[in-house]
Amino acid sequence: MMDVAAQAGVSQATVSLILNGSPGARFSTATRHRVERVARELGYKFVHRDRRRETQEARVICFIGDELTTDPWVGEAFEGAREKALEFGVTVCLTIARSDPDAEILALERLSDRPFLGIIFATVLTRRIEPSAALRKHRTVLVNSYAADRSLPSVLPGDLVGGRAATERLIVAGRRRIGFINGQQGLDASRDRLRGYRQALASHDIPFDPALVKPGNWEPSSGYDMTRALMALPQPPDAIFCANDLMAVGCYDALRELGKRIPQDVAVIGFDDRDIAKFLHPPLTTLLLPQREMGAIAAEILIDAAGRLDAGPKQIKVECPLVERQSI
Repeated sequence: MMDVAAQAGVSQATVSLILNGSPGARFSTATRHRVERVARELGYKFVHRDRRRETQEARVICFIGDELTTDPWVGEAFEGAREKALEFGVTVCLTIARSDPDAEILALERLSDRPFLGIIFATVLTRRIEPSAALRKHRTVLVNSYAADRSLPSVLPGDLVGGRAATERLIVAGRRRIGFINGQQGLDASRDRLRGYRQALASHDIPFDPALVKPGNWEPSSGYDMTRALMALPQPPDAIFCANDLMAVGCYDALRELGKRIPQDVAVIGFDDRDIAKFLHPPLTTLLLPQREMGAIAAEILIDAAGRLDAGPKQIKVECPLVERQSI
């Protein structure tokens, strides 16, 4: 089935739903004919398994967020899941559990009168969780979080590779003394972005200087304070990597107060690609936090599983693309 999907240029879920004749699956006639033609050419015979009526009728995914904040991340992941599910005629319902197992149970009880395809559980902060009994009882995919024992499939941002890409972008621009303002200590995103920063320096034979790494807290105030601290060093940086865009806002303010031009004197790169990044002066080069794509992948995993395609990896890391603007 993977070979059919690759040659036809569609997902495994699409192959499964078309060859199985799943009710409610919405595909163009051209797509159906292409998948069927490739299957015939490859000699693939779809194995019709006895399916439970519940799986055939399940048209709902329950999306549970751990909290509601001003951060857009859970909403972005929900939108990605909703858009992907609509391609297959599946509805996604949203509820906020506030990390409360009782709330998770209540949300699932509301769906007890109709069979549902599975659960997407998303967290605002990238972190390890202990899935509740309610989550383990059903087919569940974790977004922006993971179980320590990898017992549930999870979809996470590629923070380590993103941290390396951000740092390498500054190095390619000719910067050699690169400051790093990290996020809140003890979080997976902070740890992995710092590891990526250090890997990039090492791969370009640039010595790691701990004086150039400052602890932040994801807020503009820490970006401001830590930029002032970096620029007060005997050898100040010629570039600053802020581990999120909000800290980059504070970094901009501090550099302006010090009479430094961006990027002529100090290049700046952020992470997340919040809306504010494109409205800074100059617009901020940053990396996209791919929450929408993560939600879409989670939905596709559940749809694949409904088609008996459970062979994928237990943990998927999604690339954080570089968004080029004028701060480098």
